[in-house]
Amino acid sequence: MLIYKLIQILFLVYSYMLIIRCIASWLPELTQYKWMQFLMFYVDPYLNLFRRIIPPIGGTIDLSPVLAFFSLRLLETLILKLLF
Repeated sequence: MLIYKLIQILFLVYSYMLIIRCIASWLPELTQYKWMQFLMFYVDPYLNLFRRIIPPIGGTIDLSPVLAFFSLRLLETLILKLLF
């Protein structure tokens, strides 16, 4: 049961990281901060997988985080069902 909760917490933390990254993308001046660079290092490769599938509309509206969130939830559900 501890592993189950740990997996849930890890996915929750990563989801929050995705949310923060999406909000921060509206404020490009935040990229100069170390914490933001840390966040981008871990989140952007995952988002880039989906940006290849759904490129930004008009160069500004990025819908890839929506697909990334759905995929993350699906992955969490599959892992938890397979393990428990």
